[in-house]
Amino acid sequence: MNIKTLLIISLLSTIFSTVFPAQIKAQTENFPFRNPRLAIEKRVDDLVSRMTLEEKISQMQNSAPAIERLGIQQYDWWNEALHGVARAGTATVFPQAIGLAATFDVNLMKNVADVISTEARAKYNYFQSKNDVGRYKGLTFWSPNINIFRDPRWGRGQETYGEDPFLTSQMGIAFVRGLQGDDPKYLKVVSTVKHFAVHSGPEPDRHGFDAQISQKDLRETYLPAFRATILDGKASGVMCAYNSVNGQPACASDELLGQILRGEWKFNGHVVSDCAAVEDIYKGHKFVKTEAEASALAVRKGTDLTCGKEYKSLSDAVKQGLIKESEIDRAVKNLMTIRFRLGMFDSIQTVRYAQIPISENDSPAPFVRHLRILMKCSPKPNRNFLW
Repeated sequence: MNIKTLLIISLLSTIFSTVFPAQIKAQTENFPFRNPRLAIEKRVDDLVSRMTLEEKISQMQNSAPAIERLGIQQYDWWNEALHGVARAGTATVFPQAIGLAATFDVNLMKNVADVISTEARAKYNYFQSKNDVGRYKGLTFWSPNINIFRDPRWGRGQETYGEDPFLTSQMGIAFVRGLQGDDPKYLKVVSTVKHFAVHSGPEPDRHGFDAQISQKDLRETYLPAFRATILDGKASGVMCAYNSVNGQPACASDELLGQILRGEWKFNGHVVSDCAAVEDIYKGHKFVKTEAEASALAVRKGTDLTCGKEYKSLSDAVKQGLIKESEIDRAVKNLMTIRFRLGMFDSIQTVRYAQIPISENDSPAPFVRHLRILMKCSPKPNRNFLW
C-alpha cells in the first residue's frame, strides 16, 4: 500500500468519524475487543489484528494519535508523580522523594502514593469529560525514580530514595502499590519504575556513558530495587535509561531487558525509553549508524514505547528487513494491554476508579496527610522496618 493510498484512507476515516460518530461507535462495539467479558489477552489480540502497520507504529510513540476508525482515543503516555501529580494544574504537593524516604515509614509512603493516584484519577476523569487528552492528562506515570544516589554530581538525586538499596526497595514497593491500587481487574494508574539501570552520575555524560560494572555490584546495588518493585510491588511499567551498561545501551540491552527483566523476573508490563534514549543508541553511543537501526534494535530487545519520535522510522526498518511486523505486534500488544487494564476501553460505570470526582483533587483529606508528614505523625507508623 503506497503513501497516497494511506493518506486517502486516513482522510476518509477522519471524515466518517466526524460526520458519522454514532455509526462508527456502533460498528466497533460489535468487535470482540469491545467485549468486557472476554479476557484482556483476547481483546488485545483482536484489536491489534485490526490495525495496519502504520497504525501500530503510531501507537509506539509517547504521543499516540487517535485511530478513529477503531474508536481508539488519542493518548499521551507522559506523566509524572514523584511527589504529587505534576504538570497538570493544582494538586497536593508532598515533600520531594528524598524527604519522603527519610521518614523510614512504608505505611506513610503508601498513603502518600494513594493520595497521589486518587488525585491523578480525579484529574483524568475530569479531563476526559472535557475531551482534554493532552500531555500530562493521562494515567501512565513515570514514577518512582528508584536509582541509587551515590554521586552528588547527579542533579536528580532529590528524586530518589537515597543511597541504600534496601530502603529504596521498601519505599519503592510501597509507592508502587499506593499508585496502582488494589482492584483485582483494573489499575488505578500505572507506576513506571526508572531508570533501568545503573543510571546516576554527571548529567552531561549520560547520553554516551558506558557503565562498566561487575555482576556483584549490579546485583547487590543497582538491581534490588527494580527487582523488588516488579516482583513484590507488581509495577506495570519500566523506563530504560540513557546510559549503556557493559557495552550495550540500556534501551537495547540483552542482559537488562531480555535475560533479567523478561527472563528472570517474568515481567509482563511495558517498557518505555527515557526521552530520546533511542536516539542516543546511534547518536550518543554510536552503537548502530541510523535511526531505523536503533529503533528496530530497541523494539527487538524489548523497548515497547519511545518517549520521542524515533519509532516513526520503524516503517523503513521493516522494509529494510531490520525487524519483523510480528516483533512490532508484540510491543503494541504490551502497550494496549496496559490501556485495557486501565479501563480505557470499558464503560466508566464498570471501572471503579472512573467514579472518582474532581472534588477529590486538592481536598482536605490529602492536605491533612501532608501535615502529618511534616509533623512526622503518620497513622500507624512503622519506623522500625529497617532495624
